[in-house]
Amino acid sequence: MHLKSLIAVLFFLFTVLAKAQTDTAKIKSYADQVMVRVNLDTNIEKYVFTEGPEDKPIETIFTINNKTRASFSIDYRIISATVSFTPSFLPGNNDDELKGSSSYADFRFRFFPKKFIQTVYYKNVKGFYMENMSDFFPEWKEGRDPYIQFPDLRVQSFGGSTAYVLKDNFSLKSIYTQGEWQKESRGSWVPIVDYDLSIFRDILDGRKGKETQYSFGASMGYFYNWVPGAKKRVNIAPNISLGLGGMFSSSWDILSDGSKANKVNTQYLTIRFATGLHIGYNTDRFLFGGKFNVNAYAYNEKRDQSVQNNNIYGLLYIGYRFPPPKVIKRNYDKVQKKIPIL
Repeated sequence: MHLKSLIAVLFFLFTVLAKAQTDTAKIKSYADQVMVRVNLDTNIEKYVFTEGPEDKPIETIFTINNKTRASFSIDYRIISATVSFTPSFLPGNNDDELKGSSSYADFRFRFFPKKFIQTVYYKNVKGFYMENMSDFFPEWKEGRDPYIQFPDLRVQSFGGSTAYVLKDNFSLKSIYTQGEWQKESRGSWVPIVDYDLSIFRDILDGRKGKETQYSFGASMGYFYNWVPGAKKRVNIAPNISLGLGGMFSSSWDILSDGSKANKVNTQYLTIRFATGLHIGYNTDRFLFGGKFNVNAYAYNEKRDQSVQNNNIYGLLYIGYRFPPPKVIKRNYDKVQKKIPIL
């Protein structure tokens, strides 16, 4: 399905859900509980370069050697700690010889002051390979021949977003962190402003290159939390957003003496699209579920050239909540008196 058709279908779905939502909602908070979770997650970072006329475009796809990670996390109030590792026995975690080695780190923090949602993040990705080898090399065989690899290609991103929930009694915490549970179906439009600094570094044929991209944008999103059934234990929460933005890019070569050469400054108009789905089961003690999110933005470098960056993220989790031990609650309350933001 083409992207335009997908967007049209999703917006139709959200229009129907928006009209069907109820006018009252009850939200239960679990801020006073300790939550432990075991997670299984995967990230796919992909860049698609398209060149040529629309009827015969040529695509070159660069992606990372994705790893499936397992992690253990513990949450209490606004404090969250996670330890993760990459089990070698899982499929796709032991093919470095064909695709090269990739590293992926993503640190993300969210705050919920009243109806605002503030997100800040840092992302570090290194090690890409060309995914669509068969489009350029017909004799190439998957599973037998290695991919063309770019082990020194590194992308660092520093950014954030500020969102505002327009509807009362709608909880994004129940979707993002499971720190709350919304007991009645409800949806809300959410305007979002995002900003990002990305730094690209690579070494090709012994020549170092660097590019910085400053981007910003504004989107309008719709989030819906559907809680079916009489017991209100399950939620199905889709979301979608679409927006426009701008990007300022500077690229240059780094010479052996550290000086810059061939510097180029450009500006682009960007199109932004994001969608996701969370399905969860919740009791006051046990919870489990899964999430799937897609974030994409695209821009035209020239009349017949475009670039698209896609990030696909999937997660499965199972968790348990329990009252905090007295020593933890007592010490947290003491710290909170000194630092009210906690």
